[in-house]
Amino acid sequence: MRPPGRLASTGTIIHGVSVREVLGVSSLTGARLIAGESGLGRIVQRLNVMEVPDILAWVKPHELLLTTGYPLRHTPQSLGRLVADLDERGLAAMAIKLGRYVEVLPEEMVEQADRLGFPLIQLPDDVGFDDILNQVLTDILNRQAAVLARAGEAHRALVAVVLAGGGLREVSAEVAGLLDVAVATLDGTGQVLAAAGPEEHVAALRRFAAEGGPPPAPGPAGRAIAAVPVMAGGHHHGRMVAYSPAGTIQDSDVGILESAATVAALVVTRQEAVNAVESKYRADFLRDVLTGRAGTAERVAARAQAFGWDLARPVIVMVAELDPEGDERTAQDRLVASWTAAMRRHDPKGAVAGFSHEVVAVVDASAETARVAKDAAAAFADSPPATFSTGTSRTAAGPDALPEAYNQALKAARVGRQLHGPGAVAHFDQLGVYRLLSLVSDTEELHAFVRETLGPLAGDADPENADLRRTLQVLLDTNLNVAETARRLHFHYNTLRYRIGKLERILGAFTGDAHLRLNLTLALHVLRMRGI
Repeated sequence: MRPPGRLASTGTIIHGVSVREVLGVSSLTGARLIAGESGLGRIVQRLNVMEVPDILAWVKPHELLLTTGYPLRHTPQSLGRLVADLDERGLAAMAIKLGRYVEVLPEEMVEQADRLGFPLIQLPDDVGFDDILNQVLTDILNRQAAVLARAGEAHRALVAVVLAGGGLREVSAEVAGLLDVAVATLDGTGQVLAAAGPEEHVAALRRFAAEGGPPPAPGPAGRAIAAVPVMAGGHHHGRMVAYSPAGTIQDSDVGILESAATVAALVVTRQEAVNAVESKYRADFLRDVLTGRAGTAERVAARAQAFGWDLARPVIVMVAELDPEGDERTAQDRLVASWTAAMRRHDPKGAVAGFSHEVVAVVDASAETARVAKDAAAAFADSPPATFSTGTSRTAAGPDALPEAYNQALKAARVGRQLHGPGAVAHFDQLGVYRLLSLVSDTEELHAFVRETLGPLAGDADPENADLRRTLQVLLDTNLNVAETARRLHFHYNTLRYRIGKLERILGAFTGDAHLRLNLTLALHVLRMRGI
């Protein structure tokens, strides 16, 4: 439920004064609070006079109800219920003149007012309702005018900050100065993007943002903390939070905070557009470097410095490629963000950029690449179900060696996925025979070798072929140990002997020909690399 000071039934009066402040006007100098002291903070937005019995049909929320008691003179038995009915309709308080029509309020009515925190006020006999109406309504309108004027000034100040090129830090500082509070702007994960205000208050606000927990209790004059969302284009970009240890944040302050959040959303949108353009330039340049089209090593090193990259030192190329099962449309941005954060932590001068469905990182050769990949995977895993496979190259001595290193990393990522499944992490030097096979540029020659070596088993025209290839693979892995192969495949010994005979009729007498077994092993390896 929104705070009562922010509500209005007509849409015109949106601010008011508290019942405590109403009691301070000159026309109510002799007024006495009968009951409901805990409700003195209720907001009065309008006044009404009750001189008819069916007043409940005409009252509105946040009204101060004035009465002489005339409609109540014949129904003292219903006065106890009247307080509950008025409170249920959201009234702020009731002020009554006693003595002329109602001598004293029933004890039940007073007790109920105290229990509900509904102020009951006894008016002086010599005060006219018109004086109360004029003074209180003047105070309400003056309050609204002041609040609107303050909000307008705040809006102009915030717009001026943005027009002057200010960012989130400047917007936060402006709000902190306007409201005399500590302010922090948080991203969607709760990380503080900018903060301003007294140091000790900002520190407390950072702790609250990091640890969460219930907000501080409100103070006597207002709340201690307020938060509003930063929204732009239907997307939630985070929150703007204000903190006052004295509990002085008013509802009008929340309105200014909401305006500041709108301005912050514009800043975020502007920065995202700038980042998108810069990201494209970075990606285009790195793609040119990795394909050998960026010019001389000196030119590459000089241009890289403009992006904060150091490509003149010995480096390693890492490729993170989305696995096919994931949704590239939603996962690619997260993949870039995860690797950017990991690179910022491990090698601030390293290069990182996103391509169509992969991220390429160029990291210092002394960095722990396994740790970089692990940290990126940990950040990416916060938003499943997509996964990515990572490949790592050998060390590249300089920019001229980066194209070859990129090819190594790309092959390592794809071969690693084929061998170990989605989410694999592989180094080019750890691929073994697959590294040699991946170096063969003529893939048609590899496929011809498979067809010549495996014959009919090279394809899946016969549903039994895949099963026979599996049997052959295990036989070769166990060095033709029939008993162990039967155990692994859960075959009867005689069944396996029959299958071996069938395989030899198709492939030749491989059980007695070591060279043929080597060819068969290589052909099966090539099949496992199909699509690479």
